[in-house]
Order: sequence, then structure tokens, then C-alpha cells
Amino acid sequence: MADQSPVLLLRGHAKHAPWNARGLAAHATQLVDAAGMRPTNASARAAPSARAVRFYVSHGLMDRPEGAGTAATYSYRHLLQLLAIKIRQREGQTLEIIKHELKETSGDALERRVAQSLTPALILNGSAPTAAAVDERPARWRRIVVATGVELHVRDDLPLARDEALTAVRDVVRAALGRYDDD
Repeated sequence: MADQSPVLLLRGHAKHAPWNARGLAAHATQLVDAAGMRPTNASARAAPSARAVRFYVSHGLMDRPEGAGTAATYSYRHLLQLLAIKIRQREGQTLEIIKHELKETSGDALERRVAQSLTPALILNGSAPTAAAVDERPARWRRIVVATGVELHVRDDLPLARDEALTAVRDVVRAALGRYDDD
């Protein structure tokens, strides 16, 4: 995997799109954490949140999502924009400068810049399979019963599919529903 292009490794993340704001923030956080990125600007957070995503959209740093409200979905381009914001904040740039830079940057240049900044994390962690591996490997789904009439369907090849992660998610959903039915 070490001889693969960082751009191809980054593109492997497109298969996870579309996301809602929380999912986009979580996916970007995984990449930011893997890269060990920490902003030099004290007012910026290392890990983006759903609230930050909505803030960046409302202030023109990111494109508007498809749909609105809870139906809003974010694409791979949004992931690139969010990662670029976090990368530039790490380098000490203000949001105003980042906004100007993002408006001036084409999609390909944005992708190359993000991939270059995340290269060590992408290569060391094998963050994404090659395009050929994605096409050849059919997704396998795991069904987890949360409560009567409520199920989670999780892809086996995602980190969330680990037993301890699924147990934690199941317990959180059960608590939110106030339901602890037997499996």
C-alpha cells in the first residue's frame, strides 16, 4: 500500500459519501486524528464538529449541501473542503484567508493539497483501499438488533463494525429510545 498515490488513497474515502453534517465531521475527525493535526490558532479546534460544518457553510468556506435541515447531505468535495480548512488552521491561517484560498482553488488542486498534507496518515494507516479493491469487494452488511423493531445495518469493512463499537452504538441507541428489549 505504501507505493500508492496519496490522492488515490484519499479518493477511497469518497465511497463513504454522502454524509450528514455529523457523519462528515466524524469522518474528517478520523483523518485529522490519524494525521496528528493540531491547529496553531488557539481559537480553532483540531477536530471539526457538525456545528463547525454548518458554520463553515453559512460563512462561505464550504459549498452548500444537497438538501436542507436534517435532510442535508455532504459529498466528497465537502470532505476535501473541511480537511483543507483544518489543514490551513493547523498552519496558522485565519478563516478569512482560508475562505479566499478555497474560492481560488480548483477541485483537483484542493484534492492534491489535502492528499499531500495527509500523506503519512493515508499511507501508514492504509486509510482507503485502492479503486480496484473497492470495485472487486462487495460490501457485506452486519445486522444488529437494537430493540424490537429497531436494527442497525453496518458494513463489515468499516471500523464501526468492531464488536465493542457496535455494542456501544447499540447501547446508546437503546438509551435514546428508552428501550432495553431483549435481543
